[in-house]
Amino acid sequence: MPDDRERLIRNLFAAYLANDRQLVSDALADDFRFTSPFDDDLDKEAYFERCWRDTGWIARHDIERIFVAGDEAFVTYHCLATDGRSFRNTEFFAFASDKVHRIDVYFGAARQDGRFLPQPR
Repeated sequence: MPDDRERLIRNLFAAYLANDRQLVSDALADDFRFTSPFDDDLDKEAYFERCWRDTGWIARHDIERIFVAGDEAFVTYHCLATDGRSFRNTEFFAFASDKVHRIDVYFGAARQDGRFLPQPR
């Protein structure tokens, strides 16, 4: 089961880079919830309205680690944008059966050219 969860997460990250909204939608439970520092407990429809956009701004992202424990997982990844900015995030995944039930995102610092980029408050 942990291998299945890890594979699903890796497939989601690949689908995001490929801008494959259908694959992502199919992997999310009907009662999916999404929370980030900018979004509080969005449902599946609101997630796609607010958070889904063309992924052409991403040059690549590298999954650094995935920890799976039962129906939960943590993923830390480094993302490089096409404009040279980069950031590291951690996401908490909760699963219900073979679908993603919840994702909570924790943002890391943004960087460009090896330097920290202060974020507006």
